[in-house]
Amino acid sequence: MSDTTPARRALGDVTVTTNLDEVGFDPAGKARVGGAVQADRGEGRGMGSTTLERPLAGCRIAVTRPAHQAAGLVERLRALGAEPIPCPAITITPPTDFTVLDAAIARLDEYDWLVFTSPNGVRAMFERLDQLRRQDRGRDAGTPPLSPPPGLKIGALGPATGAASAARGWPPCFVPTEYVAEALVAEIGDVTGQKVLLLRADAVREALAAGLRERGAVVDEVTAYYTVQGAGAPDLVDGLRRHTVDAVTFTSSSTVRFLLDGLEACGLGRAEARALFAGVAVLCIGPVTAATARDEGLRVEAVAAEYTIDGLITAFLDWSRRGVVSS
Repeated sequence: MSDTTPARRALGDVTVTTNLDEVGFDPAGKARVGGAVQADRGEGRGMGSTTLERPLAGCRIAVTRPAHQAAGLVERLRALGAEPIPCPAITITPPTDFTVLDAAIARLDEYDWLVFTSPNGVRAMFERLDQLRRQDRGRDAGTPPLSPPPGLKIGALGPATGAASAARGWPPCFVPTEYVAEALVAEIGDVTGQKVLLLRADAVREALAAGLRERGAVVDEVTAYYTVQGAGAPDLVDGLRRHTVDAVTFTSSSTVRFLLDGLEACGLGRAEARALFAGVAVLCIGPVTAATARDEGLRVEAVAAEYTIDGLITAFLDWSRRGVVSS
């Protein structure tokens, strides 16, 4: 990004806070600084000045999360003055055959642990539970449980996943301190001989299941949902070629791979995409996602220290304070 790009023009030499306790959000989604909701000042790209409550003013940021999960990040970026570009790189779809998932749900009382690796896994299981309850309404037996079977412990790979499970009345008893598979394996405790049901996407790293098995657990991996290419890539092609995109967010390895696949399907090959992304700040939610981006030849500008949307927002604020993409 050159000194004359909109992000540099918007940011200038303004010093912005990167403390989310100071830059927060009121219930309506407006940014507040120091506890007070601030009025918007100025609109649009290339503003002549930037205020503390709009540290991302004028920055056009591509959001690659699936459409049903993007609203929170889009609203928070907009509240900070950014111009989000929703371009969902992935879409979440249910299995075409529920036989294996249904069998696992029917045997939940046989497991010691149920481990969710993402909010999508939580959503997939409970949507299927709701469907099964509707199908079984009026029958004498076989209705899936409304609450966890006695003795079943629930683990979640991160706080958003844990919150999604708790919202359905199945609160986790364990969330690792770092939201990656390796931390869950290291911190879950003694699982020797215990049966673990791992609900996951169709294409995932093997680190979690393999690590639990190495620790003596009996692990059943069940595909609860599928990650497929989203429809957002066409919305990004023109901006990349016109150099009007300042930053892009990646929240999983699949968003990286499928965005590049989608761009390729639009006629923007890998080599051209890499060249165009060289002028775009790439921000990733965690180290696994960042490693995938680097493997694809993208330069990663920042990685969230906490692997959450809050952490990603903090990374954006740090980036805005620097005011320019590093070389």
